[in-house]
Amino acid sequence: MQRAIERESSKAADGVAFASPAGRWLLAVAVLGSGMAFLDGTVVNVALPDIGRDFNATTGSLQWILNGYLLTLASLILLGGSLGDRYGRRRIFVLGTGLFTAASLLCAIAPNAEFLIAARLIQGVGGALLTPGSLAMIEASFRPSDRARAIGAWSGLGGVATAIGPLLGGYLIGAVSWRAIFLINLPLGIVVIALASRHVPETRDPTTSGHLDYIGATLAGLGLAGTTYALIEGPGKGMTPLVLLAGIGGVAALIAFLLSERRSANPMMPLDMFRSRQFSGANLVTFVVYAALGGVFFLLVSFLQISLGYSPIEAGAASLPVTLLMLLLSARSGALAQRIGARIPLTVGPLVIAVGLLMMTRINPGDSYVSSVLPPVIVFGLGLTLVVAPVTATVLAAADAQHAGIASGINNAVARVASLLAVAVLPLIAGLTGDNFYDPAKMTHGFHVGMVACAVLAAFGGVLAWLTISSDVLEVVPTAEGDTPDGAATDFSCGISGTPLRPAREARCAMAQSAHQP
Repeated sequence: MQRAIERESSKAADGVAFASPAGRWLLAVAVLGSGMAFLDGTVVNVALPDIGRDFNATTGSLQWILNGYLLTLASLILLGGSLGDRYGRRRIFVLGTGLFTAASLLCAIAPNAEFLIAARLIQGVGGALLTPGSLAMIEASFRPSDRARAIGAWSGLGGVATAIGPLLGGYLIGAVSWRAIFLINLPLGIVVIALASRHVPETRDPTTSGHLDYIGATLAGLGLAGTTYALIEGPGKGMTPLVLLAGIGGVAALIAFLLSERRSANPMMPLDMFRSRQFSGANLVTFVVYAALGGVFFLLVSFLQISLGYSPIEAGAASLPVTLLMLLLSARSGALAQRIGARIPLTVGPLVIAVGLLMMTRINPGDSYVSSVLPPVIVFGLGLTLVVAPVTATVLAAADAQHAGIASGINNAVARVASLLAVAVLPLIAGLTGDNFYDPAKMTHGFHVGMVACAVLAAFGGVLAWLTISSDVLEVVPTAEGDTPDGAATDFSCGISGTPLRPAREARCAMAQSAHQP
């Protein structure tokens, strides 16, 4: 075991250079693979009105088309990170990409809403396997001095994939059909699998042992499924025995999940990781802010189509400034956070997002794009660029490098659960249940109410960041050995010019040295 750990540490010390051909190929594979999952997180939103009309679907069915994917993704993404650490990050990444691609084909040929929801559930399983692996491959394969740069590029380009989804989806829906948004994943998936097999080195965590936490994964899935069902179906069906049973059972399963993780010898979500204030704070900010983002991406493009009469491609193009801002500013945002710490960007970013969302409440039918839609979209995009890269870097910097898969899995799960709950709850708050979703006047009122709710969430995220994130995530006080007494990773520190306290933290020390160079 010790020799295996030493070999992995040696590989990490050598690593792949960011500017090398091998580094560019590795980053391209990671971004393309995770980009498929990120893209599907937003591209389907544009298609909801068309899917609803084709299948005569209720608001509840539309929610399940979104949340079916988020449900399995959020439930299993932690297990996906653990599988990658144990059996090989590239292997699990390729497996997830293949499953995601096959499920995309099923989505494209769906004959009804129920079939599409089932296919989306399978698609979420594939996303849960490939998403944490994409970031873990970067963390484990790049040399320490280049990891921060690689993570920043991954975060920025992944954010672009998320933002470009509405534009691409709108074009495909208008030119072909809503089914084309799923068919596009087929060639992408094949290319990713081929490139990963050739250009990505295999890495794993040599310290993993014991059985996988299948009990935890099952309880998490049942808990999220039960609570989601109750939130979506309750407003339409009322407090029927089935809805009550699902809600109570879901909450009980989530409590049992936490108890199971606390007692398990090999938990898929080690609760000891949350002893780090940085790790807990960053994930709390992620939950609140991504709940707001989930609500925005769910309602905005549908509002533009239903209330303002935009075509799918016009609704998608309306968010194009967000994509451009992510391309131009994400790398700079990551560099800024590395120089001054993540606290200020993660405080200011959500507050700017909140301002943009409040500005969206002034959009009404008949308004022009340039005067009413474009300004809040730009403000929203500026805030988003300040959040994406810094929050990812903060989470990984607060966790042990050997557990990169678990750390990224937890953060991704938190983001997906937040979006899932937002999609489940927001229509109820906004009064968009039943057939109200397709009524232009009711959609306008509901959108305005929804944006106020999302703005409050985003602003709260900024306050949380100010209270929980330190100015420099690399300079916090550790225990004597840099770990908690039972060996779990916690906050850490290293000499700016000295040797890391532990080899696994070399990446963060390199980041600290870079941050303090003139």
